[in-house]
Amino acid sequence: MVRCAMRKSTGTKPTGLGRNSTRSSASLNELKTSDMKREAQYVICVGNKGYPASLELRKIYQIIPDKAATKLHQIRVIDESGEDYLYPEDFFVPVQLPQAVERTVRRATA
Repeated sequence: MVRCAMRKSTGTKPTGLGRNSTRSSASLNELKTSDMKREAQYVICVGNKGYPASLELRKIYQIIPDKAATKLHQIRVIDESGEDYLYPEDFFVPVQLPQAVERTVRRATA
């Protein structure tokens, strides 16, 4: 099995081996471009094949904008390790949290 999650601090480039999904990539791109004013962006995990210890299904994760990863149909997510790694876009569905909920989530993860 080929793993494509990569830690940003390793200095290695994304592999681009993630599954491609027009459904998720269009939604994630819309979220990124329409919500540039807000600092944090969030997604809900809907797939974790190969990464059950790193990603929990139905959990909200913060994403970190990464243009190079987007071109490869991947997104950078702060996972269960507390570090940011690249994962296939189709593992996630974008979600816009109400401001009060977003503040609470930020405090809980700080």
